Amino acid sequence: MLNRKERESMLKLTRDTIYSKLHSNDLPSYSPISAVLSEPRGVFVTLHKHGALRGCIGYIEAIKPLYQTVQDLAVAAAFKDPRFPGLNENEFNDIDIEISVMSPLDKITDVNKIEVGKHGIIIKRGFNSGLLLPQVAAEQGWDRDTFLEHTCSKAGLPGDSWKKPDTEITIFSAEVFSEKAF
Repeated sequence: MLNRKERESMLKLTRDTIYSKLHSNDLPSYSPISAVLSEPRGVFVTLHKHGALRGCIGYIEAIKPLYQTVQDLAVAAAFKDPRFPGLNENEFNDIDIEISVMSPLDKITDVNKIEVGKHGIIIKRGFNSGLLLPQVAAEQGWDRDTFLEHTCSKAGLPGDSWKKPDTEITIFSAEVFSEKAF
């Protein structure tokens, strides 16, 4: 768990990074305020504009220190999400930033272990895979089966693929925080 100052620091770093990329090609320098921010962690950075999704990119697994991952994903969510054009300067003040810091992944065989609102899901079958963050199901008011079906759809699979024995289901939790909380 990150404390309030660590959360605020990661949100500020995200906003500062996007601002810097809008005005130059340099990333702002950053010195972690605690050892936790230097630990490798999986992270998603999500941008909303007036409540609507404007970009979301993440690393499921821990590859870099948390603060470096946040910087990388701030740039990716703002400028490289293939679903949206790159963020422009006129939009900067309209975006809200949300960060999801991932727990370790847990492969499961019993879907009853999935707690809607607590767990995110990764569905993998063959070469297809899809992921939905824990907050998605809660925001949409989905039950467990609907959450599984939508994760299958995100993977490009039929909605009932989660019932097939060769489908891998992995769960994780995420510590989710946003600028709205501060």
